[in-house]
Amino acid sequence: MMNVRYRLSIHGLPESFRLVRVLFANSGAGGISRGLLSCLLLVFAGCGAGGPPPGPPQFPPPEVQVSLPIQGEVTDYVDFPGRIEAVNSVEVRARVTGYLEKVHFQEGSDVEQGDLLFEIDARPYEAELDRAEGAVIQVEGRLTRLNGDYERAQSLQAKGAMSKEEIARITGDRTEAQGMLKVNEAVRDLARLNLSFTKVRAPISGKISRRFIDPGNLVKADDTAVTTIVSLDPVYAYFDLDERTMLQLKRLIREQKIVWSLDAGLPVLMGLADERGFPRQGTINFADNRVDADTGTWRLRGRFDNGDNSLAPGLFVRVRLPFGTAHSAILITEEALGTDQGQKYLYVVGDDGKAEYRRVKIGKLHNGLREVSEGLTAQDKVVVNGLQRVRPGIEVQATTVPMPDAPETANQQADGKKPQG
Repeated sequence: MMNVRYRLSIHGLPESFRLVRVLFANSGAGGISRGLLSCLLLVFAGCGAGGPPPGPPQFPPPEVQVSLPIQGEVTDYVDFPGRIEAVNSVEVRARVTGYLEKVHFQEGSDVEQGDLLFEIDARPYEAELDRAEGAVIQVEGRLTRLNGDYERAQSLQAKGAMSKEEIARITGDRTEAQGMLKVNEAVRDLARLNLSFTKVRAPISGKISRRFIDPGNLVKADDTAVTTIVSLDPVYAYFDLDERTMLQLKRLIREQKIVWSLDAGLPVLMGLADERGFPRQGTINFADNRVDADTGTWRLRGRFDNGDNSLAPGLFVRVRLPFGTAHSAILITEEALGTDQGQKYLYVVGDDGKAEYRRVKIGKLHNGLREVSEGLTAQDKVVVNGLQRVRPGIEVQATTVPMPDAPETANQQADGKKPQG
């Protein structure tokens, strides 16, 4: 009876249970226990009763964000490294020899033209001025006497009471005294000037450096530099154009695609290492008259306002020189771009909700957005977020957002809205 129940329980099971039947048939005194056979039966039943294998798991479409490209007017440009230099840079030197007595400025501070910086021992120059003034007074007294003699001689000559020789002597002495007065007045003026030079004043307004000499040391006229002063507003930015860029610029000027004169100035942009883009605008006010034979470059200079004193002489900067006239361009964020074997690509979402792989050609970066010259239209919905989850041809769940990194007014124009303000 037991054997019948087991045959009924395994009836209709898969062929893999033939082994179980054999074990049941041999389950005698020395065979396998019926309890173990029951366990094996349950295991095989669990393994063989599942039916056909399930298909691959179904996942929802990946979520991505898409944006419409920005259309705008842009101008091509070329970027160069540059260096800031002061418009005026003065090395302050002593104009008279003497011992330095006092320092009247704080190192690294701003000074105005005419501010007192140093004092040199003035006593020798005061004495020299006193002597020169005494000599002038002495000659003036002699000249006063000779002027009286000359007037009397003129009166006597009219009466015929004085010889011509005597008149000539008096006239010569008077003329000589007049000359000596001018000489001594010049000596006095020079002594007064040298005395004023004992007070060293700022020749220009700007930022002063440290002092190069301490009080008590001897300074020599026109030899000892005591400090330097640089002007800070405005400043110059010097940069060099390579030969190819120089020829291109000159061609555009000849073709009147660029209007440039040193009087009107060619616009130029500049940015610091910690600034985004090129927020500072200036003008070109100098172009060298030759190409450097050693480097093959042409030097230009831009003038920039520096009201906040953030541009220090010697500072390296980034300079952007616009080229040509403005043209219409399609702009996108660089986050939407990928690189495949050295070529740029992006994904666009069609009306059917599927992602399409597009190879594109890119241009310059304009205000944080990359110009796309080929492969994209203004109506394409570009995947700007979730690019790593997209594969060609798959369906995606797209959410439209403003173009990242774009100005607010540009996104309003892309959405067909009128910019505010």
